[in-house]
Amino acid sequence: MKEISAGGVVYRKVGDRLQVQMIQDRYGKITLPKGKMEPGETIEQTALREIAEETGIVGKIVQPLEKITYQFTLSGVGVVDKEVHYYLVEATGGTLKAQVEEILGVEWLDPLEAWQQQIQSGYGNNDSVLKKALEALGYEVS
Repeated sequence: MKEISAGGVVYRKVGDRLQVQMIQDRYGKITLPKGKMEPGETIEQTALREIAEETGIVGKIVQPLEKITYQFTLSGVGVVDKEVHYYLVEATGGTLKAQVEEILGVEWLDPLEAWQQQIQSGYGNNDSVLKKALEALGYEVS
């Protein structure tokens, strides 16, 4: 079975400062908003819908970042081939509000603070996604 999801690294400009959105999932890990593609959607539409549903923020895609693939086993289904498409997304509106059924919290962070949280408490397969986003926004991380 194959499952496609999409999401993104969302950023906004506040005056001369840049902020990046990070979420805390229901397991307490730092991660990026993403979710499953629905019938009739493009991957880009999925990314923007999932970001809006999980965080309350509306945005526009600036550029693709990365496609991550992995496998997991689902009880009663077997092995699932997962494909997740991530985009760099500029916030254009909405109100920051965590979708409590899915995530514990969402916040805007300084880009380098977002990177530190990712390294300390994030999923390893998101490291390269966030690194590419921050580099696209003019930040150097290692």
